[in-house]
Amino acid sequence: MKKLNLCFFLIVIFVFNSHSNIFAIGFNSISTPDGVNIIAVGDGGLIFRSSNAGATWGSYTVAGVNFKSVSSFNDDVWMAADDSKIYKTKKSIALISPVTIGTNNKFKSVCFIDDLTGYVCGEVGAVYKTVNGGNDWVPVNTGIPNVNLNSISFIDSENGIVVGNNGAVYMTQNGGTTWTAESIGTTKNLLKTKYFADGITVTGQYGVLYMKPNGSSWNSVNTRIITDITGVSGPGFNEVHICGGGGFIRNNKNGDAKFYNFEANPMIANLVDIFYYNGNTGFAVSSLNNAIIKTTDAGLTWKLTAGATLSYQWQQKLSAGGGIGNNLCQHPTDRNAVFVVYGSTVYLSRNRGDNWSSIATITGGGSAHSFYVSPLDTNIWMVAITGSPDKVMRSTNYGSTWTTIISRNFSNYGQPLEMDQNNPSTFYFAPDGGGFYRSTDNGVSFTEISGNFAFRSPCDILVMWDSSNVVFVGDGVTGSGQAKIFKSVNGGVNWTDVKTVTSSETPSMCNGVFRQKAVYATEWSGSNWYESQDYGSTWAVDFSTGFSGWGSGVCFEDPNVILIGNYGSQSAFTYDDNVFTNISGLSGAGAGILVPEKNLILNMQTSSLFKLNVNYSVLTSVNENVFSTSVPDNFSLSQNYPNPFNPSTTIKFALPNAGEVSLKVYDRLGKEIVDLVNGFRSAGTYEINFDASQLSSGIYFYKLSANGMVNTKKMTLIK
Repeated sequence: MKKLNLCFFLIVIFVFNSHSNIFAIGFNSISTPDGVNIIAVGDGGLIFRSSNAGATWGSYTVAGVNFKSVSSFNDDVWMAADDSKIYKTKKSIALISPVTIGTNNKFKSVCFIDDLTGYVCGEVGAVYKTVNGGNDWVPVNTGIPNVNLNSISFIDSENGIVVGNNGAVYMTQNGGTTWTAESIGTTKNLLKTKYFADGITVTGQYGVLYMKPNGSSWNSVNTRIITDITGVSGPGFNEVHICGGGGFIRNNKNGDAKFYNFEANPMIANLVDIFYYNGNTGFAVSSLNNAIIKTTDAGLTWKLTAGATLSYQWQQKLSAGGGIGNNLCQHPTDRNAVFVVYGSTVYLSRNRGDNWSSIATITGGGSAHSFYVSPLDTNIWMVAITGSPDKVMRSTNYGSTWTTIISRNFSNYGQPLEMDQNNPSTFYFAPDGGGFYRSTDNGVSFTEISGNFAFRSPCDILVMWDSSNVVFVGDGVTGSGQAKIFKSVNGGVNWTDVKTVTSSETPSMCNGVFRQKAVYATEWSGSNWYESQDYGSTWAVDFSTGFSGWGSGVCFEDPNVILIGNYGSQSAFTYDDNVFTNISGLSGAGAGILVPEKNLILNMQTSSLFKLNVNYSVLTSVNENVFSTSVPDNFSLSQNYPNPFNPSTTIKFALPNAGEVSLKVYDRLGKEIVDLVNGFRSAGTYEINFDASQLSSGIYFYKLSANGMVNTKKMTLIK
């Protein structure tokens, strides 16, 4: 089979002491054969390479290709693309050779078990095998119907698995000659699989995770998330690392069958692939940016590679009035949809908070303070709204008409209505002046259950995950000098003061499903963030924000991710439940917070709704556009253009043979200024853009050395 020779059109962007976002897209897959040479691939022909374990990266582009998967073994690397080809290269910088397989199917996954034997899968049941290192491929999909396949994995030359849409699972014990269907109990699209020596892991949409120990049956893991699990890796079946959603990474080490070991990491964006080279060293990538994260301690810590940095920015998505309390509510069945109420107007976003439309009006006007859409029936809405008096109202027809359920004045700044997340037919209501009310019929009626316990002006109600009997009320009165937290262990009947501080209010409390003993609380007008790790029995200051706290939220998919709000323009964010970063840029006063995913973070202010945008600044030493052309006949170094220049210029050179290449810039005294190229390069023609904005005007020299040939030219910088 004929291979095309590809040479490189090279552009190097060199910026002193700065970083730049070079690509708007990210990656789909990452691999390394040795932990040192790493390759990540993505749509738009994007390739990142590192030859020093991620300390620096070079970026390359193969035009017109979307790389979906990469596999590596020893010195070789293979990439599966949606143009029906497999691309082969080396672990170090080398030619990228496309191999035409003879099908029009788009490929999704590639897996090599040694230098010679590999498999690829894709659309309409396509599975192909090679036994000569990817030079030739033959179909091996007997027993697989026309189902779109997303991932393939082999543990040896005989035993493998392939998974796809609608719960498709097929296994082989004869190297792919025949495949047998497996029923694992789901119709969700399966996205990734890994065949370990001691078992198999399969992941998919909406938190699907199945584990199959050798010699046993498939077991479903209740991951308690609705985001996708898109990556799986690790050294063995009892040390599996999975990733996905808005950037979570979890593992099952130390016998944790629930995968409740969360690996805090700085990726505030979807994670689509994870690759552990050994038990300690792993890499993970997102499809939304060019940042690559790395761990060297089995996931205890993850860091951005190559000096990449992240920055936070609040983006206003909705302008409206009358926002107070916390009226943000994720749609129970559509994970991309969110509700919010400003005043008496209900808004809905179907695209993760980016755009909003008004869809209903709550009868009687006023300002809503708490709002819920029932997971049992999305036509049923519950709201606490101001009036004369204030009231709890209910709609059974998606907000078209409303019925008053209970009339009692409540805090003019708080969140007096709460739904029990463990049993969504149960609601709690805490008005001003005492009493605690419960509904067990999905909001149809409420009954006072506490003997009119003497709350002053409740700010917030919190129910513990998996422990509905444990309920908290944050209580306070402006100017009182006493912010209180009350706890009940019998579902709101009896109450105990478990925390009193010298602030005025406890405006917000929060918790998460994965750390069921942990409870958090803000205070106003103090600046402390309080934490309890024993179901609220004892409390301690965890962090001082520097501003008066207001709303708060723990991420639904990763308990390391927390956002604290302010009754003003400040906020504090952490992705590791340790180091908080203060983020300004909000307007109005704080109201509510919702954190469904790591990269879906919404902050409701009184007059505007904001979404957190996280930017990654990635520095690459080399950026190469790759295209097909003839190999040049002679070694040459062209005069830079323009010349004179300010502040950047292009240097072009040609290599008739592959080899080690050096291109350096010197000043008039012969002092080396910058090393533009230093390493192996294939035969080809290269263009390099040199940015000299940090240099002084004057004459400089650039010298090319390759394969014993040397050429030097002069250039002039005029500012």
